[in-house]
Amino acid sequence: MTGAPARLLARLVALTMLLTACAPAIGFVETATDRPIATLSARPAAGAVTPAPHWTPAPTPTPVPTPPAVPQAFALNLYQEGDFVPQYTFDWCVAASIQIAHNLIDDTGGGTWADRAQQGDLWERARARSSNSFNGANPLGWAEVLTDVGMGPYVVVSIADYEDALQTAARAITETGRPVGLVMWSGRHAWVMSGFESLGDPGQFPEFSVTGVRVLDPLYPHGSGQWGPSPAPNSLLSPEQLATQFVVREPRRWSSDLPAGYLLVLPQAAA
Repeated sequence: MTGAPARLLARLVALTMLLTACAPAIGFVETATDRPIATLSARPAAGAVTPAPHWTPAPTPTPVPTPPAVPQAFALNLYQEGDFVPQYTFDWCVAASIQIAHNLIDDTGGGTWADRAQQGDLWERARARSSNSFNGANPLGWAEVLTDVGMGPYVVVSIADYEDALQTAARAITETGRPVGLVMWSGRHAWVMSGFESLGDPGQFPEFSVTGVRVLDPLYPHGSGQWGPSPAPNSLLSPEQLATQFVVREPRRWSSDLPAGYLLVLPQAAA
């Protein structure tokens, strides 16, 4: 080569080598490194609306209704051994029933009322408060003496329906903790209802039903030839058994404004 072409060729070779050194290598194999490899997400175009994330609320659970309470067998009895007192004459059933009521109510150990002289005095007091053509003690005098001696208040009620009468008596015992007087034999005799059994607690179920009645007949063990034997003290009678002696009292039996019905000497809640 001549001098000028040779110099031109040398420059071209040098320029080629310089460009090769500055260009990135193609097919480079990346070796493992501890640094993470960052990736770029595509950005939305200008003016584009980013959709809100979709959220589905959890369904509201359907409330499970509470099943209604089912009436259960229930029993209440005020009687304790020694509460019973017999009537000392065939006339003193009201007075003996007052003594029995005291014993059922008094759980303080204040003494049992059972004295014959006391029974006679209670009968005289009940008779003095009675309006009775038979010159005896009637339910009005019975209720007044119970109230006077501190066991009241008591009132006399007449209930036309038998089942209603039993429910009324059971409810009164539950609410007051005191016994109920039952006017037996169409107004001729006195018993004390000391407790009962029922389907349903009267304090929870207005429509409870009485299945048994606890009674004390002060005439026990004599009974009546017309009305039947006296049940033993604290006997549990079915409503059907009680109905043979607990019957409707007619108004003509003694002076009263009460209509015909089943008579109860009923404890009232204290005012």
